[in-house]
Amino acid sequence: MQISIILLLLIIIFLVLYFSFLRSWQLKWGAANHELARPMPGDDIVADPSFDATRGVTINSPPQDIFPWIVQMGVTRAGWYSYDLLDNLGRPSATTILPECQPIKVDDLIAMSPDGKQGLHVKDFKSNDWILWWDQDGNTSWAWGIYPDAESRSRLVTRVRVKYRWLSFEAIFNLLIEFFDIIMMRKCMLGIKQRAERMTSAKIKAG
Repeated sequence: MQISIILLLLIIIFLVLYFSFLRSWQLKWGAANHELARPMPGDDIVADPSFDATRGVTINSPPQDIFPWIVQMGVTRAGWYSYDLLDNLGRPSATTILPECQPIKVDDLIAMSPDGKQGLHVKDFKSNDWILWWDQDGNTSWAWGIYPDAESRSRLVTRVRVKYRWLSFEAIFNLLIEFFDIIMMRKCMLGIKQRAERMTSAKIKAG
């Protein structure tokens, strides 16, 4: 009984801290104020989202060295450049561009489940500029935008918008997004940064 009370108090303390301080930080990790305010493709898909996160990172690479890494992401594809044991069935994420995963078209599935059958679909894209995924139901959208910041430097910005549905089987998925999305997303974006900058550096050295 005493242990249950202590656990309950710890949960309450965590939730108070999370919603008071941590949530606002994680929803805008790495993003500048103008990036938070800037419209992105897909903003009109999810009406009144429960979760609306915009994150950003500077990459010392031009857009054409960044976009291919985003295009090939997904379970059964190049992975997520994150914690592979958790989000890619333990398979290492790709460290090279996979030619077979580069062709992409509207409605293609970006797999997120172990069987490769569940995930988001390509809603639209502009090569080397942006790509938009969605759930085809209007409850989830995930946009990636690449914004040139200087010669051979870009800002990679991602926006995830989700409408929570607590009275469905997706409730657990909603909790995972709320509390753990930042952990995976930060690692993913830094993984893209590392790979793109390595590609750019190799091109420069090769002349």
